[in-house]
Formats: sequence, structure tokens, C-alpha cells
Amino acid sequence: MPETFDLKALEKRMDGALASLKTEFSGLRTGRASIHLLDTIHVMAYGASMPLNQVASVSAVDARMLSVSVWDKSLVGATDRAIREAPLGLNPITDGQTLRIPIPPLSEERRRDLQKLAGQFAESARVAVRNIRRDGNDLLKRLEKAGELSEDQVKGRSNDVQKITDKHVTAIDDLLKHKAEEIMQV
Repeated sequence: MPETFDLKALEKRMDGALASLKTEFSGLRTGRASIHLLDTIHVMAYGASMPLNQVASVSAVDARMLSVSVWDKSLVGATDRAIREAPLGLNPITDGQTLRIPIPPLSEERRRDLQKLAGQFAESARVAVRNIRRDGNDLLKRLEKAGELSEDQVKGRSNDVQKITDKHVTAIDDLLKHKAEEIMQV
């Protein structure tokens, strides 16, 4: 089957990198209780690593407290351990099948560390977008070499690939700026 160039497919892959960044950012603690704070936590349950939201429900009690209701009583200990071991600095309080998680205020040093981590997540997303651009440009070169596209067609489509790359990198930068401001708010 001959290869074909699909700009929409490249854009969809870049959108995936952006969605992944949003998920990673939702797991960064900002000093306020957010149910998405625990999205990145996995619990050892039934012999496998499972996302927390598959073994419990998470709710925000108020601005400084999360509540995790574990469905299976035998998983309370594993859930508690997973939350404690996550790099979020949280210490759950066990109350039957419910874990109450107080969200302590962030120190200035911890805020700076979170900002750096957000920057690393954003850079990984930029690299992913650039890799997708490279894949698209490599495909265009192969199609040109095979005689399926002219040099002008390749140049035009390469420009289109660069435009969607620039759009996604700008979106990543905007997300990072917003997250950094959110982290530094007192």
C-alpha cells in the first residue's frame, strides 16, 4: 500500500501531545484541592497497577481537602500507600474506607520546584510535537523521492506542517505560562 500524506493525521497526533501535557499539568499541585490532582496516581490492585479513579472516587470537600472513597475495603492500604509515595507531598488520613487528604499550603521552594517540573513537561510536549513534524517532513521527502509529489508540492506541504507545529508550540507555551502563574499564586 503506497504511503500518503495526511496533514489532519499529523495535527491529530500533535493534539494528542497537547492533551497529554494538560493531563500532566492537572496532576501538579497548586495549593488548592482539585480532584485532578490525583489523576496521575496508580494503585497496585488485584495484581496490576490501576489508575486511582478505577478503584475509588475522588471529591473536593473544600479548598484545602480532598476525599477519596475506596470501593473495595481491601484496597484502602494500597491506595493510602500510592498517594503517600506519589511526588505530591500528600499525607492521607484513613477513616474507614475513606481517605481524607489535607492539601497543605505550598512553600516558596516547592512552588519553584513545581514550576521547573511544569517546564520539563512542556519541553517534553514540544519535543513530541517537533518529532511529529519531523515524521511528516520525512514522509514528504520519501514521497518526493518516489516521484509522487513535485518539489513545489513538498515545499507547500512542509510549510503547512510548520504552521500547525508553530500553532501547537504556541499553545504549549500558553499552557505553561498559565500553569506557572497558577503555581505561584499565594
